[in-house]
Amino acid sequence: MPSISKAWRLTVLAILASSAVFATPQGEQSAVTEEAISAKRWIGREAEFEEFLERAEVTHMEPIGIGVTKPWRADLAPSGPIERFAWKPIRPGIYSGFFESYKAEVAAYELDKLLGLGMVPVTVERRVEGSLGAACMWVTPAESFKELGGVPTPPPVEAERWSWQLTRAKMFDLLINNLDPNLGNWMVDPAWNIILIDHSRAFTTRRGKVHELTRVDPALWERMQQLDEATLTEALGPWLSKKKIRAILKQRERMQEEIDLLAERR
Repeated sequence: MPSISKAWRLTVLAILASSAVFATPQGEQSAVTEEAISAKRWIGREAEFEEFLERAEVTHMEPIGIGVTKPWRADLAPSGPIERFAWKPIRPGIYSGFFESYKAEVAAYELDKLLGLGMVPVTVERRVEGSLGAACMWVTPAESFKELGGVPTPPPVEAERWSWQLTRAKMFDLLINNLDPNLGNWMVDPAWNIILIDHSRAFTTRRGKVHELTRVDPALWERMQQLDEATLTEALGPWLSKKKIRAILKQRERMQEEIDLLAERR
């Protein structure tokens, strides 16, 4: 298939600006009642939450009991904004046929911040009982899609915002080449916010495609297009190799091809 020129692409995007492909998201603010508490308490307070996760005293630890990488729940002394975190001291390696690493958990959070996505809970590297790992903020109140029996259906007042959140989450999974976006890793809080957890299998250099794009959030896509190797290296260099950073840009190229085809069909 011949390549699509930049001028042609801009013309198509302008035509589709109000269509189901590139429509501008509406209703960014939740219209839920006061009783619907948001679990995204870290938004706008990222530095405070990161600092607390890095230094907070761990008072108790126990296995969570699910997950092939055997994560732990770490309870914290009641002195800050976070009560506990999921502790994942996953050494880089192959587990159940997948390459996994605690570093991917930190990288997913840092990339989420870089994109202004606000879906990945605060995650930092820290040492617990002599081992390095990822301390991932425990999200509450929230339930996984798996616990709810599948993708939940929001009330009509939240339907449009919910749909755009699903679109953004899929775009993020595709960019980071997350090979394990199962229903247990997508969560929703009472305010109908989608929260994404468990990214230890992300940033693989294996070619994968776990979602089909049917529309695109233009603001998020623009921020994704602005990423380059230097910016990604500065933000993610401590956690990802040069090869994995370049794999992000390769994934973006594949997304561009899919978006071009989607625009052409519409």
